Amino acid sequence: MNNNEEVHKAFEVIQNGGIILYPTDTVWGIGCDATNAEAVKKIYALKQREETKSMIVLMNGEKMMYNVFKDIPEVAWQILDFSEKPTTLILDNPRNVAANIIADDKTLGIRIVKEPFCFKLMERMKKPLVSTSANISGQPTPKSFKEISPEIINGVDYVVNLHREKTCDKPSTIIKLTSDSQVKIIRK
Repeated sequence: MNNNEEVHKAFEVIQNGGIILYPTDTVWGIGCDATNAEAVKKIYALKQREETKSMIVLMNGEKMMYNVFKDIPEVAWQILDFSEKPTTLILDNPRNVAANIIADDKTLGIRIVKEPFCFKLMERMKKPLVSTSANISGQPTPKSFKEISPEIINGVDYVVNLHREKTCDKPSTIIKLTSDSQVKIIRK
């Protein structure tokens, strides 16, 4: 299976409101169209996760970020430019995404991806992609495809057939930025 075929298959599932299991630049993720509230609900149900615990959204660049956030602090660009590993930023006042993906404090965690499959999929979708670890809420995050439970694999509409041998040591760094440029490191 090649990247383009997998992008096409995943895109078709997502277009129809489905959820996918896919490799990211960090860990394996469960994802859907970040603008589709019903698809987001399916992920919460599969993970057995409270809807009050928000999930992050992947983006493929500046244009997508500005579509979701009207005001992006300058420090966000500096952090992204100088980060040596995948970094999730939590930013204030998202828009143009499903309401059930926004945290109670009106923030949204986002990560710009370089991973070719994710990048091309979002290029095709022209929308951000939900990304949450491929586990039941409260269980350990799988470090490889073989650690993902059958419950998760059988619960998604499509499993991307790429990078199944890849192992990941840890998820992204998480940094919260407020509109008034306060910076708080949530996870190193």
